[in-house]
Amino acid sequence: MAYFQFITDYIDKFSQYSNEHYMFVSVVIIITTWVIRNWVVSLIRGEDNFISEVQRRWMARVKNGAFLIIISTLFILWRYEINEFALSLTALAVAIVIASKEIILCITGSIQRASAHAFVIGDWIEVNQISGEVIDYNIMSTQIQEIDLKYKTYVYTGKTISFPNSLFFTYPVKNLNFMKRYVYHEFNITIKENVNLFLIEDELYEKIDAHCEEFKDVASRYNQMIERHAGVDLPGAEAHSMIITTSLGDQQVHIRLFCPTELASDLEHQIRRDFAFMYARLLQ
Repeated sequence: MAYFQFITDYIDKFSQYSNEHYMFVSVVIIITTWVIRNWVVSLIRGEDNFISEVQRRWMARVKNGAFLIIISTLFILWRYEINEFALSLTALAVAIVIASKEIILCITGSIQRASAHAFVIGDWIEVNQISGEVIDYNIMSTQIQEIDLKYKTYVYTGKTISFPNSLFFTYPVKNLNFMKRYVYHEFNITIKENVNLFLIEDELYEKIDAHCEEFKDVASRYNQMIERHAGVDLPGAEAHSMIITTSLGDQQVHIRLFCPTELASDLEHQIRRDFAFMYARLLQ
């Protein structure tokens, strides 16, 4: 009983001291939480040169947890002052809310992301033509390592992009996580000359199929796994080629591959090279 009485007295004294020294206690709470946060983050990171997805997730959880602890503790500590301020300066509070519209949108955007399970650290996403791998997020913003999807090389550009969570209300969030391993890679080869490309169609498909032979089985299994996970009927893992015409009347060879993401650019180059040799032979 004496031990519990000691704890109770200590808590009462601390509460009384906190009520008399708001500013000092607030500064101590912020500094202490910040130091512990940085220490825990450094322990998670370790001495590794590269940070794994698991480490990034735990680092984000620690950072966001520390932020919530600071905010909630300061709110409890200053609750009476905040209440009096809100009651006495209602008009000013409304003005602050209006001025803080973007901040409110960021916070609610973060809530929407969490409730919808839109993505986690390590996922590939695209928002408003901004694409990359998520490396960190908090209540205000999201940070990604940019990936080149515009030119379909699927490599890191070396740029780190931070954008406000308010974008989640304006633009759809595309989760491209399955593209980290395999991707539907499509490209076109346009021909200006009026020649019969159907003469080399079968040979071109054989070349394409030969390039895809080494990963065909794995691609098929991965394609089926994505179908089960998404609950939709995907085009399939087989390579596809089709001769079409453009709006200008030019002939065009449309090719679609389901291939390992890191091989997509090289496979396109090899297929274009094979087509160039076949096309040159066709013109002779």
